[in-house]
Amino acid sequence: MSGSTGKLTADEAGRTGSVPSGGAYVYGIVPEDVELTPDTRGVGDPPGRVVLVRHGRIAALVSDVPTDRPLGRPDDLMAHQRLLDEAAAEVPVLPLRFGAVVTDTQAVVDELLTPYHDEFLAALNELEGRAQYVVKGRYVERTVLREAFEDDPEIAQLREEIRDRSEEETWDTRIRLGELINEAISARREADTGTLAEALAPLCVTVVIREPTHEYDAAHLALLAETRREPEIAQVLDTFAERWTDRVELRLLGPMAPYDFVTAQGQQGGEEP
Repeated sequence: MSGSTGKLTADEAGRTGSVPSGGAYVYGIVPEDVELTPDTRGVGDPPGRVVLVRHGRIAALVSDVPTDRPLGRPDDLMAHQRLLDEAAAEVPVLPLRFGAVVTDTQAVVDELLTPYHDEFLAALNELEGRAQYVVKGRYVERTVLREAFEDDPEIAQLREEIRDRSEEETWDTRIRLGELINEAISARREADTGTLAEALAPLCVTVVIREPTHEYDAAHLALLAETRREPEIAQVLDTFAERWTDRVELRLLGPMAPYDFVTAQGQQGGEEP
């Protein structure tokens, strides 16, 4: 596959396990028998060629990065995640946090692959056939506000009190109204998230409830699931999308690297998608 990152396939390229001079940027850990296409690229400007540094039964996805320029461009973060997520669609992968750089490929072996070999291998075996998915739900603003006004008499009363009156004159009332609306949405979020998580749990190895990132978030879940069950997960979400028509907009992201589920010593998760 051409482009900024390449899919993991059976190909002789990437076997050298060497990168040019500079720091060695480490994306994640994969099984030793993985192969890369020659056009697999990662972070940097221009993007660095990704190779495999092997040790025992595991390998690290690594590319060269200049040590005189800091990483952190949005394109770098996207390249980091894209490489890991494309890998996770095909093989088990343990992601490292964005920005993991060591001095050279020998340091990758000495500081990462050797001391954590057995731990990484056990984690990779557990992840065989599995990947992370993320479910995001966002309330339709007009609908969730209407529900709040209809269900809570105090909210409805305060709305009437500020109607056709200046902001200065009703400042305290508006603050209280905002607090009550936020509480009402939070209560709905907790209930809706629980209902959705309960429906998805039988299809997943683990379900993690993430913190909301937006005031109108209805649900934010990370799922660790077997990739073969993706169609069933999608079907559950389709059912909820129909039930919550014009109330909640649902999205399913993945498969992706298991950022929320890698917790063993020496392993660092990536940025949240």
